[in-house]
Amino acid sequence: MKIFKNPLFAILFLFVMNPVLGQTESEFDVKKNYNKMEVDIPMRDGTKLHTTIYSPKDTSQEYPILMQRTPYSSRPYGVDQFRSKIGPNEIMMKEGNIIVYQDVRGRWMSEGKYDNMRAYIPNKKGKEVDEASDTYDTIEWLINNVENNNGRVGTWGISYPGFYATYSLLSGHPALKAASPQASIGDFFFDDFHHNGAYLLSYWRATAVFGYQHDKPTDSAWYDFPKLGTEDQYQFFLDNGPLSNLDEYYKEDNEFWQQLKDHPNYDDFWQKRGIVQHMKDIKPAVLIVGGLFDAEDLYGPFAIYKSIEENSDNYNSIVFGPWSHGDWARESGRQAVGNVYFGDSISTHFQRDYETEFFNHFLKKKTKDALKLAEAHIYDTGLRKWNDYTEWPPKNTNTKTWYLGDDQKFTEEPTENKEEFISDPEKPVSYNNEIKMVFTPREYMTGDQRFAARRPDVLVFETEVLEEDMKISGPLEAMLKVATTGTAADWVVKVIDVYPPDAKNYEETMPHLKMSNYHMMVRSEVMRGRFRDSFEDPQAFEANKKTDVNIKLQGINHTFKKGHKLQVQIQSTWFPLIDRNPQTYVDNIFEAEEEDFQKQTHTVYGDSAIKFSVLEE
Repeated sequence: MKIFKNPLFAILFLFVMNPVLGQTESEFDVKKNYNKMEVDIPMRDGTKLHTTIYSPKDTSQEYPILMQRTPYSSRPYGVDQFRSKIGPNEIMMKEGNIIVYQDVRGRWMSEGKYDNMRAYIPNKKGKEVDEASDTYDTIEWLINNVENNNGRVGTWGISYPGFYATYSLLSGHPALKAASPQASIGDFFFDDFHHNGAYLLSYWRATAVFGYQHDKPTDSAWYDFPKLGTEDQYQFFLDNGPLSNLDEYYKEDNEFWQQLKDHPNYDDFWQKRGIVQHMKDIKPAVLIVGGLFDAEDLYGPFAIYKSIEENSDNYNSIVFGPWSHGDWARESGRQAVGNVYFGDSISTHFQRDYETEFFNHFLKKKTKDALKLAEAHIYDTGLRKWNDYTEWPPKNTNTKTWYLGDDQKFTEEPTENKEEFISDPEKPVSYNNEIKMVFTPREYMTGDQRFAARRPDVLVFETEVLEEDMKISGPLEAMLKVATTGTAADWVVKVIDVYPPDAKNYEETMPHLKMSNYHMMVRSEVMRGRFRDSFEDPQAFEANKKTDVNIKLQGINHTFKKGHKLQVQIQSTWFPLIDRNPQTYVDNIFEAEEEDFQKQTHTVYGDSAIKFSVLEE
């Protein structure tokens, strides 16, 4: 196995997956203000989970418990070793709360076997366990054993810890009053490792983190990352060829790699690991948080919020800001994603006016007054300002359907136009225009798409220069009518804000780029064509037959300003964000061979359409 241990790489990974570590330094001294205790809490099956408890030294009052369960370590270990930051944000750290971190089952200093996205068991019997029962047992121990707690518990977490915060809602413990799942994974077939069944090759290296078991508690990493020997990830994956060749780096002892290969479809294995479908009859208050430019977990927050809204009668609200993965837990002053600047102190606003208010209301205040926060607090990424809605998506919208017409233009009626392009797996369209090695992608979510618009295998459709602002709020849908000379294909749709020629550069704009005519990606999505009718039962295309492929794109709240243009790009490769489709149907793409990868001609017909909602102001 070609692997290596790189401390900087590990630190970067923890920064990405547990963003609170990236907060700026503060004069506040955790060690002077908090006591620390480490305990191994027994679960109902006897397994002990390592738990770190920070309690305020001021014992003149009782405090709520705020808990994060994580697979990424509750470090630093040792009662004399303290984190420089604890809790959801600095305000809550300074105000005083009992802050708890726990290594989940089978990770780091906890006992047991780790199960990636452990399936929820609705009707547990005897000593059956899942993350809900582990949460219940932990809360029960904490409220009965930690001094000066007020009997109220909240949970929070970002990314995978956000998944455990979502899972906590199923624990049923009466002391759990509030939860804030942030950038929560909702389902691994639609988050992180897959998008609509397409495998996200960009997360391949993260397989090391989730795939290996360890036989006993440890305070040191037991997994290593593949050594790629290059700074050009596009070329690395292209040179490696079919996915099966990556077995050189992950052997059978990497359980997650084997699971990915053994379950290429949305079968019972993946369905059981989804958390979205279980969000029914939820009792605790919920604050869902996400980033409108989160490359990792965009599906989860939207889907979890929607499921709770439809199936529960609790307090349930949502905040989406102009953030990439976990940006809201940091404050850099200027908030930018990639080359695009969105405003100042945006994370501070969220932490102070939403996150802190939410937890304090449900965990500290004894008033029965309603919490005066918006149901949906969503940032307009075009006008650079917050919007408050009474529901998400907002209802005061007009649905627009634009068809893909002649001369790269939209029309209001279907046309007999058709556009063809050759898709070559040996020369796939890149997802960005940078030569670099990234652990998980970020900047491409607002990245300049001019390079793609100028390729012959990318179709472009756009408006004339807008004469007035046009605000789109809510999800989008591409309803494609396509054909291919092959029997398999992927379809990628990108919605783009084209800046005017006189647009000024931001401080964050890369030196080799200009904001003049910048093609800012606002939203994008892929559909692995075999799943166009069913994620459980994939089907080949019939060569040269016109076929429907519908692609749902996650919600946006974006004003395309006067002087800008709205553009849509359509392509079939997006590399190495997603793996290459052979374009010849095989039952399992993880087992495709070199000869399966064939150049094909794809056709997009003029009765294809993009559907979206324009907000009535």
